[in-house]
Amino acid sequence: MKIVKTILCTLFGLMFINAGLDKFFHYMPMPELTPEMIKLYEAFGTLVWLMPLIAFIELLGGLLFIIPKTRALGAIVILPITIGIIIHNAVFMPEGLAIAGPFFLINLWIIVDNWPKYKPMFS
Repeated sequence: MKIVKTILCTLFGLMFINAGLDKFFHYMPMPELTPEMIKLYEAFGTLVWLMPLIAFIELLGGLLFIIPKTRALGAIVILPITIGIIIHNAVFMPEGLAIAGPFFLINLWIIVDNWPKYKPMFS
């Protein structure tokens, strides 16, 4: 089971590192955008600090998620991003839930697996 967790967490982390790097260097092709999504991206573009912040969080969270000692912190850091991805896909690209859903579940699995580390924050 440990090897499965290591492989999934490494892939999870690398996916977020890749997504963060793409926000800085724009090397992955953009999918065909609907007029509604074009409006959304234009709105995001007016907030010049938003995409670099998301990219930084994806990079940091992805790196932390890969390293077993920092995985619990990485899971919490990346959680708001995975929630945003789930909501975005549910509203704009339901076909993307096939990928976003398992990633969200991996994130939740690691949080549940590390729950004793978070418990002091709630007591």
